[in-house]
This record gives sequence, C-alpha cells and structure tokens, in this order.
Amino acid sequence: MPKAKTKKAAAKRFKITGNGKLKRFKANKSHILTKKTTKRKRTLRKPSMTERSNEKVMKKILPYS
Repeated sequence: MPKAKTKKAAAKRFKITGNGKLKRFKANKSHILTKKTTKRKRTLRKPSMTERSNEKVMKKILPYS
C-alpha cells in the first residue's frame, strides 16, 4: 500500500497534542478588528481543541503528525 500523503494546508493549521487531541487556532482575528470588543479579540487569541465530530476526518488527513 502506498504511503498516505499529508494535506499541507491542514498541517499548517492543526497540531496534535500529547493526548492525541487536535489543537487549532480560532478564525476572525486577521482584519476588521475595530468593531470587535477587546474581550472577543482576547478569546480569539487562545487556541482551542477541534470538535470530536471532525477529529476522525482530520486524523486521516494528518497521518504522520
């Protein structure tokens, strides 16, 4: 069976933690920041875990990370 290829777009956006969960960063932090509250921008800074429903698909896309 041939080697599974990593989707490079996903590899740049997701990291696998020590427990095997997927860490991602939140969207909506790049522009149009003046109308967003300081609290909202502060929470967008923090990474979050990928939802369980997407985890199986994402691990197939990222076979070696």
